[in-house]
Amino acid sequence: MPRLSPLRSPLARPGAQPRRGRILRVGRREEGQSLVEFALILTPLLFLLLGIVQFGFIFQAYVTMSAAVREASRDATVYVYDTTLTRAQNDTARNNIAKSTLLAAFNGLTKTTPNFVNGSSWTTTTGTGTVTSTNGDMIVTYALPSTVTDSDPRTSWRITVTASYHMDIIVPVIGNLLPKDANGRFVIPAAATMVIN
Repeated sequence: MPRLSPLRSPLARPGAQPRRGRILRVGRREEGQSLVEFALILTPLLFLLLGIVQFGFIFQAYVTMSAAVREASRDATVYVYDTTLTRAQNDTARNNIAKSTLLAAFNGLTKTTPNFVNGSSWTTTTGTGTVTSTNGDMIVTYALPSTVTDSDPRTSWRITVTASYHMDIIVPVIGNLLPKDANGRFVIPAAATMVIN
């Protein structure tokens, strides 16, 4: 009995060529299926990636606003009381310093997005032991603790600086999930309280 070579099949004919057309057709079908699967997976992945980017922008704005209101309230606490001005005039000057510090600490955030009234006009309301001054999206509140004696320079009063940043949402799907203001922007509030020296 003749020995067969391990490389040759007993069914193979000498000089026979493999059927290439069938192999190519199966390969094309697999490429088409992969393309469809890739297209189906790509859309949710892009939304997920854009969502991560959007929340990164929101977190960056939140951290920036938190630092900005802390700096604004700190500058307001070290304001030197001017004896030639009235108490209300000193409050307005202190508020303007806080507003300037807040805007300077915005870093990469746009300064036109917060709604601050042009100029140094403040709407002030007075309650029992509290004075609240409002300028657009910025609120400065003075509160007199019950254990502190009142004085014109407001020494030992607590000052709270509150500001809101209105951020545009770039991903529509995420914009539908988040609360928005009347202009369709996401509002990021921040507040800091310190004691006046």
